[in-house]
Amino acid sequence: MATTNRPPGSRGRDAGTPRRPSAPQDPADVPVPSDTAAAPRGAARVSAADRSQLARHPVSVRRIAALFAPHRARIAVVVLLISASSVIGLAQPFLIRAIIDVALPRQDVALLAALAGGLVAVAAATALLGVVQTWMATAMGQRVMHALRTSLFTHLQRQSLGFFTRTRGGDVQSRLTHDISGMQSVVTTSATSVASNLTTAVATAAAMVALSPRLSLLSLAVIPPAVYLSRRVALLRRDITAARQGELAGLHSQVEEGLSVSGVRLAKTLGTAGRDADRFAESSERLIGLEMRSQLAGRWRMATMGIVFAAIPAVIYLAAGFPAASGGMTVGTLVAFTALQGTIFRPIMGLLNVGVQWVAAMALFSRIFEYLDLVPDVRPPVRPRAVDPARVRGEVRFEGVGFAYDGGEQVLRGVDLLVPAGSTTAVVGATGSGKSTLGSLVPRLHDATAGRVTIDGIDVRDFAPEDLARIVGVVSQESYLIHASLRENLRLAAPGADDARLWEALAAARIADLVAGLPAGLDTVVGARGHRFSGGEQQRLAIARTILRNPRVLVLDEATSALDNSTEAEVQAALDRLAAGRTTITIAHRLSTVGRADQIVVLDGGRVAERGTPAELADAGGAYARLARAAGLALPERFEGAGAA
Repeated sequence: MATTNRPPGSRGRDAGTPRRPSAPQDPADVPVPSDTAAAPRGAARVSAADRSQLARHPVSVRRIAALFAPHRARIAVVVLLISASSVIGLAQPFLIRAIIDVALPRQDVALLAALAGGLVAVAAATALLGVVQTWMATAMGQRVMHALRTSLFTHLQRQSLGFFTRTRGGDVQSRLTHDISGMQSVVTTSATSVASNLTTAVATAAAMVALSPRLSLLSLAVIPPAVYLSRRVALLRRDITAARQGELAGLHSQVEEGLSVSGVRLAKTLGTAGRDADRFAESSERLIGLEMRSQLAGRWRMATMGIVFAAIPAVIYLAAGFPAASGGMTVGTLVAFTALQGTIFRPIMGLLNVGVQWVAAMALFSRIFEYLDLVPDVRPPVRPRAVDPARVRGEVRFEGVGFAYDGGEQVLRGVDLLVPAGSTTAVVGATGSGKSTLGSLVPRLHDATAGRVTIDGIDVRDFAPEDLARIVGVVSQESYLIHASLRENLRLAAPGADDARLWEALAAARIADLVAGLPAGLDTVVGARGHRFSGGEQQRLAIARTILRNPRVLVLDEATSALDNSTEAEVQAALDRLAAGRTTITIAHRLSTVGRADQIVVLDGGRVAERGTPAELADAGGAYARLARAAGLALPERFEGAGAA
């Protein structure tokens, strides 16, 4: 087929999602993973949200340890490398002392060269160990997170539509992406930093004591106020950062809502573009103040702490000048000790944050495990019935079917209905009568809470999900096309289908000519949610996709209710072609589309009020006749006469 002449319509454009800027952090700030994406924290209190999450869904350490059990050997090697790197790094001050106290005064060139080479060797060894340790820890963390991420995605796929109806899509995405990314930070950064900080702090303190016990006591007296000041600054910045991240989240939502295809269409049709721009500007203006406060927060405290740290070496040098304090300390020892004292603050700050890091990390695991522990409303059978979908006749039967959403009021009550193989049954009724719910039970989008639904005498709950998906096809009012090419969208139904088979399906759906006229043909990208095509075109593409699936049972859930009369006629013709020879259950909003059904079922309050052929129900003068008259549908003359009588 030709692939020229007609360009695709351009109905929308993808809205880019801006990346949130990260907060500049002071050296005193130690990031702590949290359940809030992209919200850095300094040394801080435990988040109330984290405590609430853990209280709602506790996490056992054993369960977390099980995730890392396959990597025990790698973990041991990483800890060993961290310890070795910390210990080797402490050799540097002692080498410097030897250079100052021995090599330089004696002018021993050979010793000086050896000691200088030792400094280089120590730096090279610690750098190499750091690279290897980072590589191993990252690889391990990525493997653990990969397993957790895929397990969560697979488990969420098993949830019923009810779960996604009552759960915000943003929350699902946040847990699947942001929370697991935060856990990655816990695994590869926080966990390794604990070992590194502990080893460094202990080894540094031991080395300081070995160099000068007296000066070590002096340093211990200075460290507490420095730690206190740092934590105060971090606490102050945490509150400001939380406010800033909240404002950024609101700004992000405005971008996502206002610059999506639907959002832009809504703004243009309602004339809200100016108001949206003003609201965005106000939010952006508030960010200026928050950014200023974030940058200036605690600066006077930081300045005070800077003076304290500048004074520490001065105090040490002063103390070293008094014989009672120095104990005959050499210049090299003094320089080495000062270097060690300057490095002990950071690991101590890291260790002080262990408790907060632990609770935050456990909260992240809790959020993930909370979803993993969800029991699906629609569970796959333990022992599915072995069937050949190609040999299924397609007889559908509802036996005493009842259904209620989340234990609420009954939507369906005692529905008994037979849909013979190869026949067409239309289900009609007022809004809220349970039509769509009844249709959703056949492909197991929901499970009946009473009674059962069978296909060829087999309960649909006994089919393997893959087999049931091949047996039952669904075309709904809202067709869904992914942001990919037409070819990729069609092959969702039949991954191995060649182009010839795709064109046959498009022809059967009466849309082959349109696709053939596009410059890129089957390679045309449909756009976000298929907005490059009209509603009727999207429906016919969805029908072509269902044709490729070739199901024996077809559920048409108000597939034409949102279309204009002309487009409805085109889509209805494609649906008639699709329904030929299949068992078809049509959920109808417009009675004009059900005139050729083999039987019509009228639902009223979740019960079957009437059933029969269109002519029989028209003659009966019951619920169907009242619906038809309300819709302005012409009825046979004999019924009109009977009604007049």
